[in-house]
Amino acid sequence: MKQLLTFLCLLSIVGQSHAQVKDKVKTTFQTSREWRPTIDNRADAVMVYGVGGNPSDKSKRIPFEERVKSWKDRGYITHFMTGIAWGEYQDYFTGEWDGKAHLDEGQVTVKGDTIWHGRMVPYIVPTQNFLKYLKENHVKRVIDAGIDAIFMEEPEFWARAGYSEAFKREWKNFYGFDWRPQHESPENTYLSNKLKYWLYYNALNEVFTYAKEYGKTKGMDVKCYVPTHSLVNYSQWMIVSPEASLASLPSVDGYIAQVWTGTSREPNYFNGTEKERVFETAFLEYGSMESMTAPTGRKMFFLTDPIEDWPRDWADYKKNYQATFTAQLLYPKIADYEVMPWPERIYEGLYKTSANSDTKEHIPRHYSTQMQVMINSLNTMPQSDTKVSGSSGISVLMSNSLMFQRFPTHAGYDDPQLANFYGQALPFLKRGVPIKTVHLENVGYKEALAETKVLLMTYANMKPMEMESHQHLADWVKSGGALVYSGSDQDPFQSVQEWWNTKGNNYTSPSDHLFELMNIPVAAKEGIYKYGKGTVAIIRRDPKDFVIKADNSQQLLDVVKDLYEKQAKAGKLIFKNSFYLQRGVYDLVAVLEESISNEPYSISGNLIDLYDPQLPILKTKQVQPGEQCLFLNIDRVKDKQKPQVLAAASREYEENITANSYAYLAKSPINTTNISRVLLPQKPKSLRVNHKEVLEEKNWDPHTKTYLLGFENNPDGVSVVFQW
Repeated sequence: MKQLLTFLCLLSIVGQSHAQVKDKVKTTFQTSREWRPTIDNRADAVMVYGVGGNPSDKSKRIPFEERVKSWKDRGYITHFMTGIAWGEYQDYFTGEWDGKAHLDEGQVTVKGDTIWHGRMVPYIVPTQNFLKYLKENHVKRVIDAGIDAIFMEEPEFWARAGYSEAFKREWKNFYGFDWRPQHESPENTYLSNKLKYWLYYNALNEVFTYAKEYGKTKGMDVKCYVPTHSLVNYSQWMIVSPEASLASLPSVDGYIAQVWTGTSREPNYFNGTEKERVFETAFLEYGSMESMTAPTGRKMFFLTDPIEDWPRDWADYKKNYQATFTAQLLYPKIADYEVMPWPERIYEGLYKTSANSDTKEHIPRHYSTQMQVMINSLNTMPQSDTKVSGSSGISVLMSNSLMFQRFPTHAGYDDPQLANFYGQALPFLKRGVPIKTVHLENVGYKEALAETKVLLMTYANMKPMEMESHQHLADWVKSGGALVYSGSDQDPFQSVQEWWNTKGNNYTSPSDHLFELMNIPVAAKEGIYKYGKGTVAIIRRDPKDFVIKADNSQQLLDVVKDLYEKQAKAGKLIFKNSFYLQRGVYDLVAVLEESISNEPYSISGNLIDLYDPQLPILKTKQVQPGEQCLFLNIDRVKDKQKPQVLAAASREYEENITANSYAYLAKSPINTTNISRVLLPQKPKSLRVNHKEVLEEKNWDPHTKTYLLGFENNPDGVSVVFQW
């Protein structure tokens, strides 16, 4: 039980501020390969993956230090990434490291099957011995190689695991009593998943603390980051991970939000239909990652992937890349990005030309051009205080314990495709309300609920891990907040032995404790209750009912609308079918399907369409339902007399501006085509690309004073010189 008390003490750190010194890297990517001209995408930094590489990469292994040097020689800041739940750690499992085999430390299902990430690469139960190995054989080595930023990705414990001998030993150490099979009761499931959660919380804290302390002995300030899927995705995929609690640790400097087509295409329910809703799911995933760290000041990188893990066709990749890319940019306070994972599989992989074809090809030139235009926009994407269009101030409460109740099911109670979460979020998001999420673990921070007018919550799919969080919620309501609690409190996890029914507490449901703090009767009936300056609305239905059945969310909509307009006095709750955001010179538009209408969104101006590889200038565009767009609005470019590349499938270096010329060096991967739109103070008289005259009258647009330039890319650089 000593470890449990330590864990709870660590969790209590939440609510205290830990100022972090942020690095200067804005864009980065991960690769297990050495530098090659085909993958030189020109982000600020590269995360060189694995001392031994990536288990999914079957290429010839080049020593880590040589891979690092190859990228440094090309001007990259070099960082290190590896998995903490899996990786090229065969020397540990086979006994090469300490003379003992450790395959029994893999994650094991009830059938006795190890869960594998690759050949001889099990998902790991992070024992103390494994952490010692990771620190000595991997972390120390990369710091010795001069690396001062370490990314430990994907702390993942599968919910269906928990039956290995290693896990049983960890159970006894943690709880002080013998292991219990999780499938036998809700309480066992809850206890099992809480332990999985703690094991990776502890693992990251130990490894990062070691990295920082060892770095200091070498005069280095080592930064430590956690690349992780969102709480939305891990909960839906039935994986347990520490998530929000890590943000309170002094050893954690930030995160990468691992959101991409593969996570966001997981189907969910809305209006009685289960299907993929990639844009909406991505929006909620990125939102849960932003809210996880916003009160703590940790750095957050947003990730998108131009393809995904699952083999599909290029048209599918392109459509969903645009959806996830738009979703990430609709969070204007986040302006740091992992521009892609695994450029080797993006630029060098073979995928189907279409859904109905078995023919495979490398990335089409039009798509690689568009992709590079998009990722280069991230190098200049500004952080902004602007807000997404729509009625703001409605949030859904989340907790890490969302991951605890997913597998197995008990007493016939099911939460299909995380419907209890989506049942609160999608009825509003689909009506053009930019709904946010709030993490229960963060409500001790005053900033966590500062912008929330109406908070939606349920305990049908999660439970409060700390009693103190209820006092924070009650104080917020007392000060004028509006809380909507939806739940029958009948799910089988209500009765697990936890703080609300032990140590002198005897509440049937954790919601009873919350309600009591607000002078609301125990087992309160459906209705409206006042507390201080605020209001609590109780709906005695689990939120999944609002989306599993068709046309069944009106009660929730009506209650929230009434509280939003009358209690919160936040203005009229407006429903629409689109989102718009102005972000510096960029305009973002997303139009929703399954919404209140099928009307297109009309946008006007001098707009460069960044999702069209030809970079056309549009005066107006009708964005249709199901479409997303990113434009560079030339009308908002501040200094139009300054020559500059507005959009390009390359990154510019060595810029030189004179009274009558503009020169630069354009770099991008080989075997790709560059399209650039360049703003000039007047019509050019000469254009030399690699010292060859290529000026064409037809490429000059006199209205916007931009020139459309195209050539074949080269990572060594292509010289461009305009004269007028």
